[in-house]
Amino acid sequence: MKIKPIALYLPQYHPIPENDKWWGKGFTEWTNVVKARPKFVGHYQPHLPSDLGFYDLRLEESRLAQEALAKEYGMFGFCYYHYWFNGKRVLNEPLDRKLQNPKEDFPFMLCWANENWTRAWDGNIEDVLLKQDYSEKDDRKHIKFLISYFKDERYIKVNGKPFFIFYKPDLFPDMARTITIFREEAKKENLELYLGCFERWIGMDKKQMQELDFDAIIEFQPLSKSMHLFNAKKLTQKQELKPNLLNRIKSKIQKKFSFRSDNKKNNDLVVNYKEFIDFDIQNSNPNVYPGVCPMWDNSSRRIGQNSTMFINNSPEYFKYWYQQKIKKTNFEDLEDSFIFINAWNEWAEGNHLEPCHKWGKAYLEALL
Repeated sequence: MKIKPIALYLPQYHPIPENDKWWGKGFTEWTNVVKARPKFVGHYQPHLPSDLGFYDLRLEESRLAQEALAKEYGMFGFCYYHYWFNGKRVLNEPLDRKLQNPKEDFPFMLCWANENWTRAWDGNIEDVLLKQDYSEKDDRKHIKFLISYFKDERYIKVNGKPFFIFYKPDLFPDMARTITIFREEAKKENLELYLGCFERWIGMDKKQMQELDFDAIIEFQPLSKSMHLFNAKKLTQKQELKPNLLNRIKSKIQKKFSFRSDNKKNNDLVVNYKEFIDFDIQNSNPNVYPGVCPMWDNSSRRIGQNSTMFINNSPEYFKYWYQQKIKKTNFEDLEDSFIFINAWNEWAEGNHLEPCHKWGKAYLEALL
């Protein structure tokens, strides 16, 4: 069995009119990355790129360099975030240019990032910039648009079926109906679809998956069902301690527990990477495509706000996690051998396989 690592791919590394309007002229993901600062002793921030530099994804040279690096370290393909708001697309230029360029031959697939675009980065999640309005009419328009992508010879397929992911199925008013429409319209083009969704926080079991007519569930690390259970366990452990005991051994608790705040002025969620890995390995669900992440730290996107971060992460721990997740037994009830890595280039979430100044190519080397 050949393992097929797919990395989630963020296309927000080029200016677009919408971001110019909302965040300032010339805004890209790099704008968030470079303003990060450490929040406590030993906190790794900012994450700065090394080998590929501060690239612009409008440039063929940048995209080809990414693909060459991914191929060198055994990646199977990229899963691009796809932004669709009732026919309006954003951040689509890198993939559109790839489709027109036969030299960019690295396999790809799409994940519809189907949530409202808000001002969450500066704290106002209620301020909606682009809204998702679900309807049968839009579903038909959307899938008809996607057909040309699915027919591309580079598009990732399972038994000939284009693999497409819904990011947050719980946001749809009738997910099953949307899936039915997608399948109906694809069939008119002689295509069968392989449809999946990410398992986030509460998870989805096989029965629910079948009822909605999904073909696959994919772990979305670290915002997975495992993390939900892990946090619940930590909170329970804290609540079981007597207050006077908590006061006497406060410093020891902060060292022992991963779920804690390292800054009295906020409520950052700080998670010990290795501790979470061990928990996840013991609590992974069957019938789910496995997922891993090299790092996680979204404090650069959330200046002045509560953030979530791993501490004590390392390429060695990542390699251990990856090796555990690609064991043959994890794929026994699955139709293919994909493992999803979050992410290739989520720099503002401190979550990237791409080389940085601290780790170089060590996370890529962990895949070999």
